[in-house]
Amino acid sequence: MNIQGDAKKEMTFDAIVIGSGISGGWAAKELCDHGLKTLVLERGREVKHQQDYPTATKDPWQFSNRGALPESLKAENPVVERCYAFDEATQHFFTKDTEHPYIQEKPFDWIRGYQEGGKSLIWARQTQRWSKFEFDAPARDGFAVPWPVTYNDMAPWYSHVETFAGISGNRDGLETLPDSEVIKAFEMNCVEKHIQEKIKENYKDRYPVIGRCAHLTDPQEIHLKQGRGQCQARHLCYRGCPYGAYFSSNSSTLPWARKTGNLTLRPHSVVHSIIYDETKGKAAGVKVIDANTKEEMEYYANVIFVNAATLNTNLILLNSTSKRFPNGLGNDNDLLGKYVAFHNYRGNVLAKYEGFMDQYYSGRRPTAVMMPSFRNVYKQEMDFLRGYMVHYSATREGWERGANENLVGEELKKGMATPGRWDIYMMMQGETIPKEKNHVRLSTDQKDAWGIPQLITSIEHDENDEKIIKDFHEQGSEMLAKAGCTEITPVDTRQAPGLDIHEMGGVRMGKDPKTSLLNKWNQLHACKNVFVTDGAAMTSVGNQNPSLTFMAFTARAANHAVEELKKRNL
Repeated sequence: MNIQGDAKKEMTFDAIVIGSGISGGWAAKELCDHGLKTLVLERGREVKHQQDYPTATKDPWQFSNRGALPESLKAENPVVERCYAFDEATQHFFTKDTEHPYIQEKPFDWIRGYQEGGKSLIWARQTQRWSKFEFDAPARDGFAVPWPVTYNDMAPWYSHVETFAGISGNRDGLETLPDSEVIKAFEMNCVEKHIQEKIKENYKDRYPVIGRCAHLTDPQEIHLKQGRGQCQARHLCYRGCPYGAYFSSNSSTLPWARKTGNLTLRPHSVVHSIIYDETKGKAAGVKVIDANTKEEMEYYANVIFVNAATLNTNLILLNSTSKRFPNGLGNDNDLLGKYVAFHNYRGNVLAKYEGFMDQYYSGRRPTAVMMPSFRNVYKQEMDFLRGYMVHYSATREGWERGANENLVGEELKKGMATPGRWDIYMMMQGETIPKEKNHVRLSTDQKDAWGIPQLITSIEHDENDEKIIKDFHEQGSEMLAKAGCTEITPVDTRQAPGLDIHEMGGVRMGKDPKTSLLNKWNQLHACKNVFVTDGAAMTSVGNQNPSLTFMAFTARAANHAVEELKKRNL
């Protein structure tokens, strides 16, 4: 398709953003704030804040299966049904397995949310900054190429996005988990505090703190201007928050961008590829296929942000072939799609605690206790590379006691109404090592409903991951034992990569175009007007939840793009 004249003018914008999730929303907000006419392309449907959250205020008895999924639906969706947040109340925000097939060369659970706002409607909302140790580690350990940025480069951009998004937490003064710009923190309950105290008593390098999360516990003026309200601690977040209390593209960045008058959002727009202009030596626009009609169309812009979420971003770039880039846009070194990594979530430790039977808690706090990594932080000291964060929580046994203890009648009612012992749940969030063999590529013979090659995933755990799990099981069990817990049970979920929903890489940043795809500003080395700022850009994955870092990179890159446009460098 080659559109000219007035028709092309109508399809031309200053900037195009592919994807409307957490990073895409931030790209739109920053670009629109600077006056750029910005087109956001979303492959899924439109979701309007508040009015398109159909289950947000429903009670359990208003669901046919009290929240459980029918066995037939689970059988039809063996991948997405494994996700902890996928249930009767949230299923409309998740992509079903048959809606966008892919090929698992090795088991990989690809969890997706195709709608305006993407997975920002269903994310876990945990937000921690990377420390200097995460940015410095690849250069020190050699398990990935050196990062082209430092913590000091990113610190002001962390502050920028935290202030706007609203992050609940404390200023804990930890070198391994730098302080964020925070509002009022949630509180630990008595057993969580007890475990915290015992860990600090017994270990000099371990610092449990209350989790930092993107929830408005005390909305500030900037949040009220967004039309958002206070968190009610309902923990029904995956249904969409009618209060706008947790940060999402739908409640925050996209409405803000709309207010500028510079935003155009087109739903049902499946991006086929990025168009490369051989004459000008840069990207000219984006080829789109209407999700419903299958009509092909092209949109044009001076700058393009690719924020389709890690694997789809890789897919789009791999499918963006031209005479200049026969193996994918910017792929001069044949590294596109390679060095994909993720977070290792396989390790859990379960336990009981017998004390504090006269105490309880209120509300459904949307975060847990977190402890930054204490392994291989200052030097390589273990027989495995890198480390892991620990998260834990304590809750009272509840209504299920009656059923578990085989009670009936009056005793059953009493059992369901009387809290039991404390349940302790501890989990690891381990860093995996980017490896060339962990990759995605395009199928040469299988296409999806829009005529686009299906993605092949070839990603797996390795011996390093097994060693980390073993160490976590040993250390987690030891910490809980020192805190007086009983019935301590290590668990290996054996889950496949992907279910962490923290996949990253494939279009990694780096200083050297021979070993990376993006420069320090998230620009493709070989095509400077294309930026990648979602998880695909990550050189390594660190231990922390990644979304806050995606936001910071996106805001930083968008502001750089604006400056480069002013200088006519793009």
